[in-house]
Amino acid sequence: MSENPTTTRRATRDDGSRPTARRGRPTGDHEAKRAELLKAAASVIAREGYANTSLRKVAQRAGCTTGAVTYYFANKEELVTAVTEKRFDDFDATLAAGRDQPDIRALLERWLSRATDDAEFWPVMSQLLVHARYEPAFAAVIQRRYARHREVLASVLATGQERGTVRDDIPADLLADQLAALGDGWMMMFPIEPERFTADRVEALLDAAITLIAPPPGTHRTPGA
Repeated sequence: MSENPTTTRRATRDDGSRPTARRGRPTGDHEAKRAELLKAAASVIAREGYANTSLRKVAQRAGCTTGAVTYYFANKEELVTAVTEKRFDDFDATLAAGRDQPDIRALLERWLSRATDDAEFWPVMSQLLVHARYEPAFAAVIQRRYARHREVLASVLATGQERGTVRDDIPADLLADQLAALGDGWMMMFPIEPERFTADRVEALLDAAITLIAPPPGTHRTPGA
């Protein structure tokens, strides 16, 4: 009996062998199951690193079969790319929350809280960035999403410049690069030395960042001028 082509899908096994056919469509909500697998994949990456992540381990973490994983993601690369896209979707949502009424301090606070509230956040991101160093196609995904992230951040800062709340002697895109570097640095170090990020120190870090992008002392500018 021939196999129905509409119920198959190419998928690379963890051991690098030939692709295998996709199993029958899993029952339940498609998007919910996909989100569950992405969460499981992030947990495996955070705990074991990219190199030790496999579809089998993700399936074990999610409590399903490897075949169920390959229904949604053809191979490890496709799954990890989806994890990356989801992480940047979350970044975009963080920025969008303050786009209409720019509050840079609140934005940075939400940014930093991603690391302090989610112990897996930066371990996952750091593994993805390291992997991108050796995979040009994967690097292109991160480059595209990170460029979009900086673009939106620059737009928020430009609005602040128009309103006189952000210094305008430095282009908004350069300020965006600087703030992105600050945020990434905080998130990178938090899992390593969380004791340094006490509530008081976090407040001080945020205050210092705002001071860096605030209009220089003695500058008086009419918003919109």
